[in-house]
Amino acid sequence: MPMIETALPLLGLTALLAYVLGSVPFGIVMARLFGLGDLRSVGSGNIGATNVLRTGNKLAAFLTLVLDAGKGAIAVLVARFLVGEDAAQLAGFAAFLGHCFPIFLGFKGGKGVATFLGTLLALAWPIGAAACAAWAVTAGLFRISSLAALVAAALSPLAAWALGFPTAILFCIALAVLIFIRHHANIARLATGQEPRIGKKT
Repeated sequence: MPMIETALPLLGLTALLAYVLGSVPFGIVMARLFGLGDLRSVGSGNIGATNVLRTGNKLAAFLTLVLDAGKGAIAVLVARFLVGEDAAQLAGFAAFLGHCFPIFLGFKGGKGVATFLGTLLALAWPIGAAACAAWAVTAGLFRISSLAALVAAALSPLAAWALGFPTAILFCIALAVLIFIRHHANIARLATGQEPRIGKKT
């Protein structure tokens, strides 16, 4: 983690605003805009792009992916520009928490994969690019979104170390731990071979 140089009240305000931004449930917003119904009653009930894709609407899924990734990236970039690097990491983490535990949905949110990737791309693009590549390769080989997310999350701290971003290692570990926690049900299904593949309607 970078040294804390910003006043704690300003860091607190940064975290709060980033959390609120992260709490915006773009999957539900897109599902309603495209007339897909309540996303929480579709497929897995998750509010992310993978579940939007299960409705069969690829455009809605793509927009959800971009917006969910964007809120993590915007939180990092704005905090870095207006406050500093310590605030950038805090904002990224807060936006990620907002997506996973959104205040607007009773703290029942998504699994954070798109927000995770967007946050890493903004924080240190080589790490983000490595995580995206790990996701893409795994998804291409196995066609299982959750497995791709777990692989990308697990490799992100190693990427931070290998690519020369030591101050991002703990940040990546924290996000990876939360990714694994949010995917506990997926991990159980993976172990029994029951995890659905990308694009499959449930």
